[in-house]
Amino acid sequence: MKIKERINAFGRLGEKFNELHALKTEEFETLCKMSYLRNNWFTQENIDHALLAWSRELNDASINHWLSGYEMDGPTTTKSIGVINAGNIPMVGFHDMLSVLISGHRYIGKNASDDNLLLPFVTSLLTEIEPGFTDRISFVEKLTKFDAVIATGNNNSARYFENYFGKVPHIIRKNRSGVGVVSGNETPDDFRNLGVDIFQYYGMGCRNISKIYVPDNYDFKNFFEGVYHYNDVMQHSKYMNNFDYNNAMLLMKQIPFLTNEFLIIHEDERITSPIAVVHYEKYAGKKELNDKLDAGEEMIQCVVAIEKPELKSQLKNRIVKFGEAQSPALNDYADGVDTIRFLLSV
Repeated sequence: MKIKERINAFGRLGEKFNELHALKTEEFETLCKMSYLRNNWFTQENIDHALLAWSRELNDASINHWLSGYEMDGPTTTKSIGVINAGNIPMVGFHDMLSVLISGHRYIGKNASDDNLLLPFVTSLLTEIEPGFTDRISFVEKLTKFDAVIATGNNNSARYFENYFGKVPHIIRKNRSGVGVVSGNETPDDFRNLGVDIFQYYGMGCRNISKIYVPDNYDFKNFFEGVYHYNDVMQHSKYMNNFDYNNAMLLMKQIPFLTNEFLIIHEDERITSPIAVVHYEKYAGKKELNDKLDAGEEMIQCVVAIEKPELKSQLKNRIVKFGEAQSPALNDYADGVDTIRFLLSV
């Protein structure tokens, strides 16, 4: 297939995603039910959100704009790319699948055990649109034959991946989280948007906000009022089990915290926080804030802010508005590593 054919196929896939979102077909309802039975974090609402977010990005204009900075028309040697997918949020591995196929390679996916339905379903849609992809996509229980690897996991699994895949070209991703910057000038709508970044996917994504930076002597009243819109997370038993556990642990350790019955915030320098918990850290001025953010670059996936901090690190390219953390653009690469450039160099 030529690059134009591949782009056209994914553009039509975006239309298909939008149809699934709009029509809620019996096929889609069944997929959601089966996915939820395997992974109770995968609610229909969250699966629907993932498909809708991708439907906005998958169109010919957006894909062409994304790829305009690369030499996509030159001679390409087709390689087999092994991809180990995380299973933390719905469709989390789709960008890697898209990148591998759009660059002309074969995709060999290893899905997490509790997330092995969505990408095969997407594959069935894509191969129906463009049968030329049929022999370029496969899913396996164990990667054995590959020319390069993209593996996503946590800090512990990353050490294993580095050892096992170290002799082939690879991208190994570790734990990262999103952070938010509060200036004190936010409106109620701003905090409602920030609530999306915190609670979408129950906070389990690497782009979810796990920590916020606030001015000295900040009053959290407006913050709590804004995010209370998302109190429906209280209906999710696994989320509330995490809330109850973390609430009890902080009480036992006598660590001061604030809560609104479904979210805990407490002062902590760490960037990553448990489910149902958001850490916060104070800053005295813009310079101190910028220094803190730059220092945490290796642990930060993205920064949400209404007033852009002035950063020196590559985080300056990963600043988005409140409410946009879980709707990344095609060129918002995980960990800031350019996946397309990597695949074109294999």
